[in-house]
Amino acid sequence: MELVLLIIRLSLFTILAVAGVGKLLDREGSEKAVRAFGTPDPFVKTFAFLIPVAELIFAFCFLSVGMSWVGAAGALLLMVTFIGGMLVQMIQGNAPDCHCFGQIHSEPVGPKSLIRNILIALLPIVLLVSGRSNQGYALGDTESQIAANVAIAIISVLTIVAGSYLWKLVDENQILKRRIELLEMLDNGGRPIERDEAGDPADSLPIGAPFPDFTLPDIKGKLVTFEHLLSEPLPKLFMFVGPSCGPCKTMLDEFAEWKREFEGRINIIFISKDSAADNIERFGEELSQGMLLQKNMEFAWELFIKWTPAALFVTADGNIASHPAVGDMAIRDLVAKLRTDDYSKPGFYVKNSQKRGRVKIGEAIPDFKVTDLTGESITKQFFRDRTTLTFFLSTTCGHCGEVFDEIKRWENSPDRNGTRTLIFAEGDAETLRNYGLTTPLVTDANYKVAANLGMYGVPSAVLIDENGKIASESALGNRMIWSLIGRKPK
Repeated sequence: MELVLLIIRLSLFTILAVAGVGKLLDREGSEKAVRAFGTPDPFVKTFAFLIPVAELIFAFCFLSVGMSWVGAAGALLLMVTFIGGMLVQMIQGNAPDCHCFGQIHSEPVGPKSLIRNILIALLPIVLLVSGRSNQGYALGDTESQIAANVAIAIISVLTIVAGSYLWKLVDENQILKRRIELLEMLDNGGRPIERDEAGDPADSLPIGAPFPDFTLPDIKGKLVTFEHLLSEPLPKLFMFVGPSCGPCKTMLDEFAEWKREFEGRINIIFISKDSAADNIERFGEELSQGMLLQKNMEFAWELFIKWTPAALFVTADGNIASHPAVGDMAIRDLVAKLRTDDYSKPGFYVKNSQKRGRVKIGEAIPDFKVTDLTGESITKQFFRDRTTLTFFLSTTCGHCGEVFDEIKRWENSPDRNGTRTLIFAEGDAETLRNYGLTTPLVTDANYKVAANLGMYGVPSAVLIDENGKIASESALGNRMIWSLIGRKPK
């Protein structure tokens, strides 16, 4: 039993020392993890420093028989705290990065990391139950033997840390190698590659708009609709790929890893093109399972996704919750966001850094009082009980005339689905009356009110929900505006 207790002490020393050193070597990552577990911002830096320091202090306690019991009590306290934090996050449906061993090794919180921590917590319990005076063999009979064995233990930990970093460098070297291969593939013999048809990667349907319906065959030829996918109450991460896409090839391992990691929490759906045989050959049986196929890129282009690989996040209720993440780095950033943030929270979205304008989703509209062209008073209470498509237009804007015409057509259509409309416009009141609209129309010089409701240029519009909160980003242009309610303008 004495030998067993010594092995437990050395195991705990190694685990806590590696964890402490790993966290101290990655202070930024440690702060991000502490914040993701719900620590208030004023305490993030302090906790991110104190946790690894405590791990190191308790680790060194295990090298001494006299201090081992104290170290066991501290280690158990830490493990119980970690386990409690993991359980809270899992119950809330979150999966923040545990950052258990800092930069050396980290993974999203899940059953695997929870079970590992519970097993580790059993080790200090054994030492505590054994009592203060029964902590196993000492590391030596003389001071010189003890010093030598302590030095060996410390060197072992440093070797593990160094080995982990070496392994990480090898892994990063493989990634660099794949990117060099990709650059060579794209080089085209020194000739410039024209991609005029591809559009701007920052283009996208507005966040908050319903994801467009579709009917696409899967890899086995069975037709699948978006309505069918909505029957599964999970968020969706659409991955747009292609069998001839070079960057997609470099991400195959990551695609497979993410599909396994998010299973049961996010439905990852691959949308590709060309034949089933080509895709099975490129992506393999596992990734091809459930894959949807376009003839070319026709559906992706509807979403303004004209590059591969690309990813788009959609909420469980079918609304777009991200701009397209285009390219390997952007996709990894999106996945990292989904790991650490609460994507089930109302109003969650991921903004593309290339997109201009502030997104106000989730913000309550401020108090205001205006009068429409009929003399009716309009306040924030106008938005209660029904979703409102709120337009921002101008009589001097060339493209706004197209939107006015579409509003007229929509007012006379049977598919309004209970959505209310409201127009804030700058311009002559008589000109605005001549459009003959039944939608309440407010003249708003210099957009003093509209600017606080999410306006970003003209013609534009935002959705305001039945609770008076902004539910979408500002949609610019006729097509984007109507996409907010899933309608295609004529």
